[in-house]
Amino acid sequence: MTTKAARRAPQQPLYRLYYWPFIQGRGEFVRLILEDAGAPYEDVARLPARQGGGVGAIEAILERDDVGAPAFAPPILEAGDLVLAQTPAIGRFLAERLGLMPAGVRDRWQADQLALTVADFVVEVHDTHHPLGVMLHYEEQKREAAARASQFRDYRLPKFFGFFERAVSVNQASGGAGLVGAEISYVDLWMFQALAGLEYAFPMAFASVIEDAPRLRALAERVAARPNVAAYLASQRRIPFNEDGIFRHYPELDAPGL
Repeated sequence: MTTKAARRAPQQPLYRLYYWPFIQGRGEFVRLILEDAGAPYEDVARLPARQGGGVGAIEAILERDDVGAPAFAPPILEAGDLVLAQTPAIGRFLAERLGLMPAGVRDRWQADQLALTVADFVVEVHDTHHPLGVMLHYEEQKREAAARASQFRDYRLPKFFGFFERAVSVNQASGGAGLVGAEISYVDLWMFQALAGLEYAFPMAFASVIEDAPRLRALAERVAARPNVAAYLASQRRIPFNEDGIFRHYPELDAPGL
């Protein structure tokens, strides 16, 4: 089935995404919106340097002072003469233009509320393996990571899953499709990505909590089955999870003692 956004794609500007070419990271939340909508875009840093790509392209746009407010860090989206950073801001901008924002003022603001909660969740997943800071390697903070991961598995993970399962249940009870609103929106794409990353990083912990969140599991499966998303997940455009990104699999953090 072709989405409304995909049918509009030929009239859309070419979006240019600037993000690290070797990880999914926060850039993946932007990629999923563009891919689901069938929107034309360039993943700039994944282009050869001779075509204006590579990490140098990210460094160059970070140094620009002619774009209004400068960007602090990627992901960065270029859409015509607009240059926009910060994942939540980019997500809202794209969702409004690509048919992935709920209708109605309340649902739109609550989509943003839930998207920011997903972002908070992702930060907590990341901080299990880098609790002292990103300037240190994981091997330099393994003891602290073990303590942080234990707290995350035992307390924070069940709390987040219970909350998101409740949100899906409340919305679906009123006829909605996902976390908020009548149709699948950008926040549902973000929820899918957070769950996929968590399953990679903490497979045992994920299995222990997903059984109590059947609506959340079903939502992730519906998102993964959307035609454009399914095609993307099966393509080489989808960078595999790895131990350089937000979601990293260290078995000792998932099941200490193994």
